[in-house]
Amino acid sequence: MAINPLTSQEKVQDIAYDILKQSKSVGVFPTPTDKIAKYTELQISESRYIERIPKNYISKSKDILKHALKKVNGILDRKKKTIYVDSNLIPPRRNFIKLHEVGHDVLPWQREMFEILEDDEISLSSDAKEEFELEASYFASEVLFQGRYFDELIKKHPLEIGTPIALAQKFGASYHATMRKFVECSSKRCALLVLKGVSLKNLNCQTQNFIQSNSFTETFGRIYWDRTLNATWPFVQDYLSNTNHRKDGSFQMNLNGDDQCVFEYHFFYNTWNAFVLMFPFGEVQKSRTKIIIK
Repeated sequence: MAINPLTSQEKVQDIAYDILKQSKSVGVFPTPTDKIAKYTELQISESRYIERIPKNYISKSKDILKHALKKVNGILDRKKKTIYVDSNLIPPRRNFIKLHEVGHDVLPWQREMFEILEDDEISLSSDAKEEFELEASYFASEVLFQGRYFDELIKKHPLEIGTPIALAQKFGASYHATMRKFVECSSKRCALLVLKGVSLKNLNCQTQNFIQSNSFTETFGRIYWDRTLNATWPFVQDYLSNTNHRKDGSFQMNLNGDDQCVFEYHFFYNTWNAFVLMFPFGEVQKSRTKIIIK
């Protein structure tokens, strides 16, 4: 999750950790999102009908930063110090949205901007909106995964799909967000391919996202996948056959011209997406920590 490193990344990290510490949430699991919101003097309102809030009630009082979502799942009403969250969402998703909205309120440069803009028709540029959204999401991730605590924790856990699954349950985060965070923070050569839209008729699926660890990129460069993948890939076969979980997959692919690389992969399907955690054959996986999936 990239934001402008020259202006905000370290500042966001510092603010996130300070709020975690001051709200006495460090080391509390799952991460207590409502407690954190309360510490920042925001209250949470969860409703199944968030989109029915009258427009004249939210048009000027809410934070008009739109998420990269077609549906409105969260609203920050600055004047009433209230975060509205769609209660139809699964709890891990609601946790992230709450912290995203907290981020919009507590990051001082965002708050100052909207104190100026609240009562007039001036709007932020599209670039500024995108930057603010990225900052708020980065803040949410830092708080939800408790900053450096997550980084230190994964060093003690094995390189396997069970690690982010277990950590998602521990922190109260989604599998998707936790697997992404796991790869981004890992010192191992690993990557995550996220699949969606399986088609039994056409025997293919769609690629949704691909994340590489820094060490993976240093070794193999940046890998780009086709938008549609067919059943020649073994993990697509797993997806087509409705496999839930496996840890013994492997495949080969050509990189850097004629060089053929062998990758191991672990597969997990959570009914929404299929996740493929891959790493080069022989990458160290073991750890003293034993993973137990509930």
